[in-house]
Amino acid sequence: MLSPTSSQLLEGADLDAALDDLSATGADFHRRGWSLGTSSNYSVLVGRDPLELMVTVSGKDKGRLGRGDYVRVGADGKPVEAGAPSSSAETMLHVVLAEQPGVGAVLHTHSPAATLLSDRYARDGVLRLSGYEMLKGLAAHGTHESTELCPIFENTQDIPTLAEQVRERLTDAEHPLRHGFLIRKHGLYAWGADIAEARRHIEVFEFLMDCELRRLSLS
Repeated sequence: MLSPTSSQLLEGADLDAALDDLSATGADFHRRGWSLGTSSNYSVLVGRDPLELMVTVSGKDKGRLGRGDYVRVGADGKPVEAGAPSSSAETMLHVVLAEQPGVGAVLHTHSPAATLLSDRYARDGVLRLSGYEMLKGLAAHGTHESTELCPIFENTQDIPTLAEQVRERLTDAEHPLRHGFLIRKHGLYAWGADIAEARRHIEVFEFLMDCELRRLSLS
């Protein structure tokens, strides 16, 4: 599925297919233990001019999502339609990421590995992943002989401030955000050109974090 451009909207059957794909992704992530209870949130880009996303409604079981469990939001993170249900409290993080060229979907998970490693390496401010074959599953990594720096942000209920921190890091000259980041004792955010790429990035990060967690237990 192509990401919408400034002159293209995701609508009708294409939008229904995208929401079904997100729901199937939620069911898969729930089965793997990455999106249990009402944790996590997902979004897909609907259009860029104006910027609009379909985001999971707050408090929904991610293993049982349907087409009615998403709400359309604008660049301010608020529902486009009056009286629509509230989206996730972290919607502005999705908006900030979707503002970036080439981002068509954003996924957020709450796995045990992400929760524990984001706390373990919080003082470093980054989780360093190096030398793994699975790194090639992240866009632009052509060899296992590379390093992915996954930044760790402090957990806060002040989402607007966190969103600004993420926005600044996206354009950082030395170490810009590329594929994902962690929130301390919270979870993982990853994104991609479409739902398939975003899902692949989540799977790669979750595999690598599980490897790191096992490596720590062995040592």
